[in-house]
Amino acid sequence: MENNTQQHQALHSYCLYPETRFETQADQETVILTLRAHPITQIYWVINAVIFFVLLVVVNFLFSSFLTVNQILFIDVFGIVFILSYLWFNFLNWFFNVGIITNQRIVDVGFTMIIYKEVTATHLEKVEDITSESGGYIPSLFDYGNVFVQTAGTQDRIEFENIFHPAQVVKIINGLLP
Repeated sequence: MENNTQQHQALHSYCLYPETRFETQADQETVILTLRAHPITQIYWVINAVIFFVLLVVVNFLFSSFLTVNQILFIDVFGIVFILSYLWFNFLNWFFNVGIITNQRIVDVGFTMIIYKEVTATHLEKVEDITSESGGYIPSLFDYGNVFVQTAGTQDRIEFENIFHPAQVVKIINGLLP
């Protein structure tokens, strides 16, 4: 942790010393790490969008003799809007669900359906246990997994799911603990 140079990996899902600020950041607080789900864990919705697009093309060929040009155009516009909306909402869900580790706190920002935001934060002094979990062929191959931060008291644990370099994240948090 002596090297404080900015580093980004895996489409900015793992950013070490990013030049960023967040809503509740204190003046003396420095962001050490920002975390998002590994991009490989998001591939399913990209594949689904491709399948939807292929189905739309197939529907165009199958029903071109039964439907008018205006009806086909309506189906195409509706289908493309549906596919692009699906991609957009899934991208926003990935992009805005972020974990932030600072020199003072651990913050988990979660968005549900774009309109509901839940922010869970704990000061480093309240951290009691940190667990890294990664299992299976694909997670081992792409080095992603889960990190669970247990805190003192009745507060729920903070969970960072499907993040890049989970063991390294635990090492960074352990290095920040008082």
